[in-house]
Amino acid sequence: MEPLTSSYPLKYSVPKARVFVVFLSMVLCTTILCLLQLRFFKPKIKDFYSFEVKDSRGRNISLEKYRGKATLVVNVASYCRYTDKNYIALQELHRQFGPSHFTVLAFPCNQFGESEPSSSQEIESFAKGNYGVTFPVFHKIKILGSEADPAFKFLIDSSKKEPRWNFWKYLVSPEGKVVKFWRPEEPVESIKPEVTSLIRQIIMKKREDL
Repeated sequence: MEPLTSSYPLKYSVPKARVFVVFLSMVLCTTILCLLQLRFFKPKIKDFYSFEVKDSRGRNISLEKYRGKATLVVNVASYCRYTDKNYIALQELHRQFGPSHFTVLAFPCNQFGESEPSSSQEIESFAKGNYGVTFPVFHKIKILGSEADPAFKFLIDSSKKEPRWNFWKYLVSPEGKVVKFWRPEEPVESIKPEVTSLIRQIIMKKREDL
């Protein structure tokens, strides 16, 4: 009579094969799900208006409220040799083109010559009291280094130009893309044609959508 031990490997091989098939199926399903996620759930590409910032009182403000406008984003300072000239010019620009299709957005920063030492609310009061500004003055931020505000970092990364002093200006399209930038010493007259062009595009698009 032959021994029965020869049948034992066959009994144990079936569960092992099943486990391997189940494992292979799980790996395959996971791979398919990852591919589908990459295909249909791509992360939204950020633009300037997709960020949140803080107002002068520290409250969160979505920049989405400015989508559809041309915006001139500026890092401002109260005690700089460019302060008077720029605040006067920025307010005139805002008065001339805003607020329906254009706005200036001011972000105080103390990283250049420590020329913005005051608190955010004091800065806002200074700008309104001395220059009658009617455009938003936000919370004081950092725009350089590891603590740079994400919205301003987006401007720098998009333009490939990092501010070297106060009152650098970035023109942002209604779709949230950086169009152009200007240094603090450049005259406002050089900005007006670009702003006018963007506003014309906004008005034409609104007419087409009617």
